[in-house]
Amino acid sequence: MDPLTHALASYSLRRAAFPRLPRPATIAMLVAGTIADIDLSSAYFGPSAFLNFYRTYCHSVLAALLLSLLVTLPFLLRKRGSTEQQVSPLPVFFAALAAAVFHLLMDVCQSAGVELLWPFSARRFALDWVAHSDLWIVGILLAGILFPALSRLVTEEIGAKSKGPRGKVGASLALAAVILYVVLRAVLHANALAAMESRTYRGELPRKAAAFAESGSPSRWHGIVETERALHDVEVDVGPGASFDPDAAMTSYKPEPSPALDAARDTAAARRFLQIARFPKATIEKTPTGFHVLLRAFPYMRDASSGWRVEAVVDTDPSFKVLSQELAWDPMSREVWLR
Repeated sequence: MDPLTHALASYSLRRAAFPRLPRPATIAMLVAGTIADIDLSSAYFGPSAFLNFYRTYCHSVLAALLLSLLVTLPFLLRKRGSTEQQVSPLPVFFAALAAAVFHLLMDVCQSAGVELLWPFSARRFALDWVAHSDLWIVGILLAGILFPALSRLVTEEIGAKSKGPRGKVGASLALAAVILYVVLRAVLHANALAAMESRTYRGELPRKAAAFAESGSPSRWHGIVETERALHDVEVDVGPGASFDPDAAMTSYKPEPSPALDAARDTAAARRFLQIARFPKATIEKTPTGFHVLLRAFPYMRDASSGWRVEAVVDTDPSFKVLSQELAWDPMSREVWLR
């Protein structure tokens, strides 16, 4: 999720589950619930750093534990006056940990994937249920925060006294609505996958398929299907009365096996890229000095995760000896953000 969604979710969680924490603890929860996204700044240090840090170390369970301890540290070191209300560090730690873990759970529901088990495993977990910036989730969380505030103003205007912690009911309802929405997304995602996997594409059966959420409509999904010879970019609608036409897919054929492609895939740059790319697509170009091999994430015109896209570029001589290799920004990505 984007940082705004995580901040709204952390604040809603604080109101719903930890309503009596003081304001400094609220700040600790907001920091713990959003700070993992600091790994996005790795893009400013180049594509190699981006692949190494984005959604890896900071998005692990171990990091969530350490970051929660870090934001709790000021409450342990703080010297309290004789008349100052004492704040126990333990509830602050559990609240911060809840916000950090909630951040991870929300990101697992996306498509970019997170390395939850780092440093013990490099496996990425991604359910593909929700979009990177989901307008419905943002709207639900905002409603849960703003509507109780408006209701409180009306209540105070007529002279009635509100009971219970402020905003707890609204935040609880908002979080429950978000959970139900994600469950609905999961069901629709399964339907989209079933529709794609039950068809043939240019006479070939699917070998692998994925459906990525569209932010504006829960019923519309962006699908990618891999067959033996090609990759297919499709639009899937699972709404009432919708039909799916696999012949409308945009098809990109894989290159024939070749020594140049084998040499490129064996490079360190390509291996690192292939660890991340879920649907890699290679292109091979004959040059005056040998071969130019480009490994990119399919499809080229859209990104199902963030705005950043990395490609692996390898050049070989005519005898397929590697002359150069690098990880570079895909020209179609939002590299303009670096400026």
